[in-house]
Amino acid sequence: MKMVFRWYGTGNDTVTLKQIKQIPGVEGIVWALHDMPAGEEWPMDKILTYKEQADAYGLHLEVVESVNVHEDIKLGLPSRDAYIDNYKKTIEKLATVGVKTICYNFMPVFDWVRTELFKELEDGSTALFYEKAKVDSMDPGELVNRIANELDFTMPGWEPERLKLLAPLFEQYKQVSAEDLWRNLQYFLEQIIPTAERHGIQMAIHPDDPPWPIFGLPRIINSRESIRRLLQLVDSPCNGVTLCSGSLGANPDNDIVAMVHEFKGRIPFAHIRNVRVYDNGDFIETSHRTSDGTVDIAGIVRAYHETGFTGYARPDHGRHIWDEPCRPGYGLYDRALGIMYLWGVWDSMRAGEVAKRA
Repeated sequence: MKMVFRWYGTGNDTVTLKQIKQIPGVEGIVWALHDMPAGEEWPMDKILTYKEQADAYGLHLEVVESVNVHEDIKLGLPSRDAYIDNYKKTIEKLATVGVKTICYNFMPVFDWVRTELFKELEDGSTALFYEKAKVDSMDPGELVNRIANELDFTMPGWEPERLKLLAPLFEQYKQVSAEDLWRNLQYFLEQIIPTAERHGIQMAIHPDDPPWPIFGLPRIINSRESIRRLLQLVDSPCNGVTLCSGSLGANPDNDIVAMVHEFKGRIPFAHIRNVRVYDNGDFIETSHRTSDGTVDIAGIVRAYHETGFTGYARPDHGRHIWDEPCRPGYGLYDRALGIMYLWGVWDSMRAGEVAKRA
């Protein structure tokens, strides 16, 4: 398991590379050009700036999250081919600086949805929160206004240029069924996977967050069965999944431990985080400790160890603790604590193996 840490870049993150370097076992950053509109080819000079910054601290930048997919590709419009060509060119450029994995998603309009960014937990910390009844009854424009007004940083999936087109986007998606979205995803993969194969890059789709349809929009990567179908669309080692325990874990029916075992070899990237799911469908993000949430984090890490996982892993969203001013879900302190919890489980497995051989 190769531990990495998401970093949003100088001037767009409260966490510094110097701090990341000091977290035990972290060897690289998970990065992206967050100021680039979806569908645009990434410029080489900006890519090299990130490489120079990471190199200065001895951190690699082998994982990119996200090269966002333009909505025209998801909608299956004739204009998609130009955006797919830009995507291929970006893949080629990223390979030249050592990128090995690209995390992306195929969620219509919204990459993720929460109703509160700083919901208080019993211990006084705050975390990202999803209130199902609000989403079920709320106009999407109301949610956009609420979230956008709380953001001091760029947030993937909530880019201003995308949100300005909310009404026409929803109108376009009225004609798109879940099966249409599957066909459009297959077309996209058939186009880009050969490029990824030539350059030794694994594409790793992120599951839907939350893992069910919202606002009448189709969502298709949300279960063991859907991941199985995804991997069969283009049967290549370069067509993989970012197995996110938090996104999938919002549905307690998802057996993530079983997924780790079944999809061994097709998980280049693991997002590991915990959520506490309530009977009414609400959920809140918690510490990584298994007993604090609904997701068996310890069991998931054990499964990765048992399957010989050598991919990348990062602690996903953390709480906001110790009065840290930070990007929602992406403070330093709780994610660093999360890493130590993950290493603790991992090291205990390794120690157990050594004891058996002795």
